[in-house]
Amino acid sequence: MTYSVKEMFYTLQGEGFHTGRPAVFCRFTGCNLWSGREQDRAQSVCQFCDTDFVGTDGQNGGKFKQPADLAQAIATQWPSGRGHRFVVFTGGEPALQLDDRLIAELHRLDFVCAVETNGTLALPDAVDWVCISPKGVAQVALTRCNELKLVYPQVDAPPERFTELQADYRYLSPINDYREQTIVPARNHATQACIDYCLSHPEWHLTLQAHKIVNID
Repeated sequence: MTYSVKEMFYTLQGEGFHTGRPAVFCRFTGCNLWSGREQDRAQSVCQFCDTDFVGTDGQNGGKFKQPADLAQAIATQWPSGRGHRFVVFTGGEPALQLDDRLIAELHRLDFVCAVETNGTLALPDAVDWVCISPKGVAQVALTRCNELKLVYPQVDAPPERFTELQADYRYLSPINDYREQTIVPARNHATQACIDYCLSHPEWHLTLQAHKIVNID
């Protein structure tokens, strides 16, 4: 298959369990819950996405015909000679393209492979870290994950709906208006709602989009 990548870049993970960890982000194009086109947002399952995953014109984006080609492109983003290699596949929905061959190539290059998914599609068995972020009424097909990161509040996806989903860690992430250019957590009602829920349900932890707060990619 040909892999279509919107963008690739080296940064710090901004949310969830691995907050602050250096990582190469590989954003695949396409999603099964929204076309990425503004005219389709109101009719989509996921209506609050603030990510551009359309096309291959982003930083280091492009099409890669072989898994080794994409793996090498990811490896070039990592500082030369440094260990603890970590790549996060995201989107869009990475499960539409991520496969065992690509994971195998990255393992050969000593990468730990993580994925951020809406959980509606199967994933390669060899993925090292799975983060599920459920969206709206979409049914989660996966039964377990390393971390469950729920954008909150969502009318159609309350935390109680995912009680049976096995997760090592559970996080609530405040929903933000996709039209906003900045976020001010102290003034964000969703942030306070997350705080209140976590205090009354201590199995859930608060996570914020630290990369936006400190203004990094």
